[in-house]
Amino acid sequence: MSSERTEVQVRPGVESDLEALTDLYNHYVRETAITFDTAAFTPEERRPWLLSHPEDGPYRLKVAAAVDSQEILGYATSSPYRAKPAYATSVEVTVYVAPGAGGRGIGTLLYKALFDALAGEDLHRAYAGIARPNEASTRLHERFGFRYVGTYREVGRKFGRYWDVAWYEKDL
Repeated sequence: MSSERTEVQVRPGVESDLEALTDLYNHYVRETAITFDTAAFTPEERRPWLLSHPEDGPYRLKVAAAVDSQEILGYATSSPYRAKPAYATSVEVTVYVAPGAGGRGIGTLLYKALFDALAGEDLHRAYAGIARPNEASTRLHERFGFRYVGTYREVGRKFGRYWDVAWYEKDL
């Protein structure tokens, strides 16, 4: 992993990032309960996800990359909250930081860029679900003005146990 002094660029995600983004996400699929996906993806399986986040509009993908190496250090997305039309002004947001890149402010840089990009969109609220326990994610979301609204108890089963998901919301 790059040194802590690495300069970081936050930019829209592009198709050439697909393999690195898939590898990063698969780490969380295989090693953590942060995502409730249970099987790793191929880049080809993840392509529709990447393409569903264009450079404009309410559904964005922001990537943090090391300026010198272009190594992907994390990403943040805004995605549809639910499929029904009345939910169109709500988004679900998430952030993933590469293993070894935590504690360097990458998540903060990503969310700042994401929320700045969303500021001009016709959006009312952002929602985030945080599988418990995850204090780092809770702190990040609270720093960005998210407030706790409730917990779904034992809503997901992974690694042979049940996990709670705490839900947070933020006015946009």
